[in-house]
Amino acid sequence: MKADASEASPSTDLRAEIEVLLDAAGVDWQRKLITRIIESGIDLGLDGTSRLDLKISAAALEEMHSAFRLFAPFAGTPKATIFGSARTQAHDPLSLQAERVSRSLAGLGWMVVTGAGPGIMEAAAIGAGPEHSLGVSIRLPFEELPQHAIAHNDRLVSMKYFFTRKLMLVKESLGFVCLPGGFGTMDETFELLTLQQTGKMVPVPIVLLDRPGGDFWRGFERFATQHLEGTGMISPGDLDRVLVTDSADAAVAEITGFWRNYDSLRWVPDRGGSEASDASGSAATAAAYGAKREVPDRGGNGRNGGTSGAGGAGGDAPPQDPVVVAGGGTQDPAGDQLVMRLRSAPTDEEIESLNERFGDLLLSGRIERSEPLAPERADRDRLELPRIVLTPRRRAVGELFRIIRALNELPSAPALATAPPEPRD
Repeated sequence: MKADASEASPSTDLRAEIEVLLDAAGVDWQRKLITRIIESGIDLGLDGTSRLDLKISAAALEEMHSAFRLFAPFAGTPKATIFGSARTQAHDPLSLQAERVSRSLAGLGWMVVTGAGPGIMEAAAIGAGPEHSLGVSIRLPFEELPQHAIAHNDRLVSMKYFFTRKLMLVKESLGFVCLPGGFGTMDETFELLTLQQTGKMVPVPIVLLDRPGGDFWRGFERFATQHLEGTGMISPGDLDRVLVTDSADAAVAEITGFWRNYDSLRWVPDRGGSEASDASGSAATAAAYGAKREVPDRGGNGRNGGTSGAGGAGGDAPPQDPVVVAGGGTQDPAGDQLVMRLRSAPTDEEIESLNERFGDLLLSGRIERSEPLAPERADRDRLELPRIVLTPRRRAVGELFRIIRALNELPSAPALATAPPEPRD
């Protein structure tokens, strides 16, 4: 029998006992968030939640914990996720494309994240090599296992649920390469496009890579233009955020070049549920599905495991660690200032040009150069970088990739780097 709603909340005495439990366990990092996790588990018990729902909840949390531990040692290394069909044969030109891209990225200091299956996933792991590969597999009763060594090393985590797997394939990466595939690959591709279009994820480079001379993604592009854009289901130019190509070199250049001048962004004030009052909180970076990824505290308080969860003062998307969600799923940017951190300060003339090109995206004011804002100073958040500040319209959040591209093309931008983005602390 389910408990009355008024009773289904931990009491003050119970919260005190949770504090004692955390003390005994030696938990001194992000205690408010750990307390919320414990209280949610207790609430499930008080609600009389079904056994099946409890098993789903427990397994999902356990899987995320395992995945966080897998990725944690590589927090300072940029990562790209490669999606594609498990049915693609090793001799197929698509497999060779995946292998070329991953080998090139690994040579530039990036790690490659795959679904740790056969086909395109195995080809990408082979190209990157064991030292530059991470795998997030799904347990299926009928799927053939890959033969490559990544399937047997300690850089692999296996998931029961697609939703936890998809979270980990997305949240840790700074770029994505999608090769042709079936329902699963298209699901992953549409998920990326949806997160970008809706502003639930800060802009990141997405490449739709085909075999040389292939027409798979051009056919997808025609479908999206004719049937989705043509009927008003998406906005004109929504696919402009992705690169459609049959060149492995162009794919690598798109991934690495995205971080040429653009470094990260942050909303001020943050309304994404960050724990500004938590002394151990840090600048929060977001991840997919409205979860927020937290970056290490600039004062050395440690780190968490990735793009979800919150604990800080803003939506920050640092190049060395993943994909973020602007505002942790609840951000309402209307009227908030957006800070975009750069590697090189724009000139007066370049600021004027940016205002002429993107003034229609602003709710008020202009695009301006700025010193770090007060919340950034409080968190010591990327203070060394130049930045611009703007107040975008709510609907413009999904258009930020246009501004980022323009920033990367400014004459003042650094020469295109061959090294990965500078790791955070």
